Amino acid sequence: MVKLYALTVLYKGPVSAVALKKAFDVESFSYFQRGSVKEFMGFVSKTIVERTQIAARQSVKEGEYMCHVYVRGDSLAGVLISDHEYPNRVSHTLLTKVLDEFAAKHPADSWPTLTEATSDYPQINTYLAKYQNPQEADSLTKMQNDLDETKIILHNTLEAVLQRGEKLDDLVSKSEGLSIQSKAFYKTARKTNSCCSLAP
Repeated sequence: MVKLYALTVLYKGPVSAVALKKAFDVESFSYFQRGSVKEFMGFVSKTIVERTQIAARQSVKEGEYMCHVYVRGDSLAGVLISDHEYPNRVSHTLLTKVLDEFAAKHPADSWPTLTEATSDYPQINTYLAKYQNPQEADSLTKMQNDLDETKIILHNTLEAVLQRGEKLDDLVSKSEGLSIQSKAFYKTARKTNSCCSLAP
């Protein structure tokens, strides 16, 4: 069963990336883990955008997840977290569509000061729900045949995206955006290696 877990719109600023809108589907996780899963997926999305060049697309494997990222030439970025079965092409087509719509609603000069609370884009939740079935996206994918899959860089681990000498464990422990519970959750998941850094 293919699955989408998170869809995030971010602004890649000169120093760090800021989430402007997020949508999650974490029903498959236990009730008590959902908060940590959301936090960690938000952390991973921000980290990947900060380490993706302007005007680039990447798909990064992390355990049993795929993190698809697209940073536009104007620094607006999107991240879609899915399972491995979800088609890369559909993921990147969805990211393009969401970023185009977001940019049409919010002018570029507002992005540096926008926050998740002040941005208006409720459709992000609709897309995350609608695209759970990639067949639903077929018509859109066929329309956008210009998306060249050869331009999507594929990495086998999140570590491959990090800068030389950086370690995911260190980034997690230093992160101010992750609660103590989420950091503990990450460490437990890493230790048991029962799936990866995002879930038990």
